[in-house]
Amino acid sequence: MRITDYSWHDFAALPLDTKSRLLAQSDGAPFHTLFAQQFNREMLDELGTLATEIRTIAKSKTGMKFLQSLLCHKRAMLYFSQPSSRTFLSFLSACQILGLSTGEVRDSATSSEFKGESREDSVRTFSSYFDMIIMRSRQKGLAENMAWSLSNSDRPIPIINAGSGQDQHPTQALLDIYTLQRSFERRGDLRDRTVVFVGDLARGRTIRSLSVLLMAYPNIRQVFIAPPQLQIGEDMLASLDSHGIKYELGDDLRAALPTADAVYMTRIQDEWDSVVGESTRIDTTQFHIGVDEMSLMRPDAVLLHPLPRRTEISVEVDHDPRAVYWRQMRNGMWIRAALIATTFGFGRRIHEYFREDL
Repeated sequence: MRITDYSWHDFAALPLDTKSRLLAQSDGAPFHTLFAQQFNREMLDELGTLATEIRTIAKSKTGMKFLQSLLCHKRAMLYFSQPSSRTFLSFLSACQILGLSTGEVRDSATSSEFKGESREDSVRTFSSYFDMIIMRSRQKGLAENMAWSLSNSDRPIPIINAGSGQDQHPTQALLDIYTLQRSFERRGDLRDRTVVFVGDLARGRTIRSLSVLLMAYPNIRQVFIAPPQLQIGEDMLASLDSHGIKYELGDDLRAALPTADAVYMTRIQDEWDSVVGESTRIDTTQFHIGVDEMSLMRPDAVLLHPLPRRTEISVEVDHDPRAVYWRQMRNGMWIRAALIATTFGFGRRIHEYFREDL
């Protein structure tokens, strides 16, 4: 079956695992990238290897010219109707590395949506001019709906979900996994690790997507530390249960830190408050990492954060070599370049150049 064999209503009702199979190309590479569930262990390892090869090739002028020649015949639209700096610039840089020309809409007031055009019609318009749409939206399910719509149009082009409501952020999860891969590459791999998630776990889409990707690795224990009002959702716990994943829930950060191989901090997502100021009534003072908390962590553990941060990590921690969030941000550029190259079928060419010319 293909995505074109389903009406939108029937496609939307499918389980995520089934949808994910319908989004793949004949070689298994993603055409649309919408969900973390699309990526298995083999794909994650392949993308990580490709990202490292791209970053190595890009260190030389000759290598950068090669990379920029690969997709100079393609164009990408960055449609970010939800505010973003890191994700936007990361994708923009990834496109530039591979030679794609780019267009952008970052404020609906500058597009025909200001005149009343629907976002769906805007995306269909972009598909007339570009070969890929990278989109970020507060509207849950918009990327999925437009992927189905474009697949059923006379000009199907890939869509990459750069953040969809409170639901999914698959490429953030890819850069998180890539950061963990590189952090542990000298000490084996990601198997048999404990990952501690901290903060606003109920509304953090980065948490949801990374938790899914971690299921691809054997014997990963996931620990969720949050105020009761912000604890991970029942749907995610059901998914962990169905995959036989070990997990724990709690609210004692200091007790969890010594057990962690990786700690993933998040900020309070107050932009999703149903009432302005609602989050300020939740006591989050215990969900903070400073120098004292770092002393409780293992010498070889790592601290991640999707950024931006507020007060949940002290700036003094930035100088600790276990704090990898700035490296994590830079990794996003390379893994997103790897994803774009794979989507357009240029992964093998990059592998060949890496083996033959370096």
